[in-house]
Amino acid sequence: MKFRFIAFVVCLSLTTVAAQAQFGLYLNPLATRVSNSQADTGPFAFLGANTTSRMFYGVDMGGYYNFYKQGKNEVGVDVRDSIVHGNNASLNSFMLGLRVATQPFKNPLKPYIQASVGLGTTRPPTSTVRINRAQYGVFGGADYPLNRHVDFRVVEVGFNSLQTASSSTIGGTGSIPASRLLSFSTGFVFRFR
Repeated sequence: MKFRFIAFVVCLSLTTVAAQAQFGLYLNPLATRVSNSQADTGPFAFLGANTTSRMFYGVDMGGYYNFYKQGKNEVGVDVRDSIVHGNNASLNSFMLGLRVATQPFKNPLKPYIQASVGLGTTRPPTSTVRINRAQYGVFGGADYPLNRHVDFRVVEVGFNSLQTASSSTIGGTGSIPASRLLSFSTGFVFRFR
């Protein structure tokens, strides 16, 4: 938890590096579909016994820092912590990513894409044991400016991969492949320059 706080503070403190730098903070609702190609039949099944997919709901919080701007194109970093729950199981994803945004249209809509890596922590519904594994993903979305400091995040879609808690990672029985995570988010972004 201390590492997450320190990483977040470091990213936000970089805002003094360049005059054109911009950072934004967000706290948005999140829906994530977690799926596996193989059902876990053991006692530590993250999605539930004999289940291959389940919806999880929670919150996506974080911030981005755009350190480079050339015309309508911006490049920066994004730090996020996503917390979702479903079927008494929990998933916490802390990720750091490279973000590219542009404004290719005449309207103010600003699409972005980012590639992220981080740490996913999962807890199955039948145990208090938490499993930490590497997580990677790609996110894409679009922000629409409402005023100088507030954007409406029209949509954000994320595709991730994570080895979740399972009977193979906790009990050591069988082999369960990595889960695929498809996430959807919307909400508001508060921008500062």
